[in-house]
Amino acid sequence: MDETEFWEIVDSTREAADGDPDDHADLLVERLLRLDPDSVLDFARHFEARYNRAYTWDLWGAAAVLLDGASDDAFDYFRCWLIAQGREVFEGALHDPDALAELLDDFDPSPDGADGDGEEIGYAADEAYEQLTGAVAPELGIPPQPAEPVGTPFDFDDDADLARRFPRLWERFGAE
Repeated sequence: MDETEFWEIVDSTREAADGDPDDHADLLVERLLRLDPDSVLDFARHFEARYNRAYTWDLWGAAAVLLDGASDDAFDYFRCWLIAQGREVFEGALHDPDALAELLDDFDPSPDGADGDGEEIGYAADEAYEQLTGAVAPELGIPPQPAEPVGTPFDFDDDADLARRFPRLWERFGAE
């Protein structure tokens, strides 16, 4: 599977889900079930590589603004959700996390949005592989995420610093 096919699967299932993360995860599993097990593992490798690329302090800070705080788990789910938004949003956010203010039309921070069901999207390939083979997916053979996020750490509890670092996000989602 190449990168184009990976994003086509993500985009087509997202569009069919009409913004519902639960439906998106279910549709993603259904779509992956049409592939052979090796292709499902290829999809999982693409997903995991992007998940690891998104492990940055700046994206975590953007998530903290969007979610009004972001624990370790919430940031994990956010990264799954971010991949599920498609290539344009994902790559745009990696390049400039503050650009999420313009890249997101609607945003639902509820448990059914970016800080909750993104987790299910992250397990879609594992679930499809298990349904196809009856076995747990093997190790993917890609490097694990770094021990610490990439970039320079900063205090997510400092509203003034978040507003300075992410002015567009802060104006749209953080300022009360």
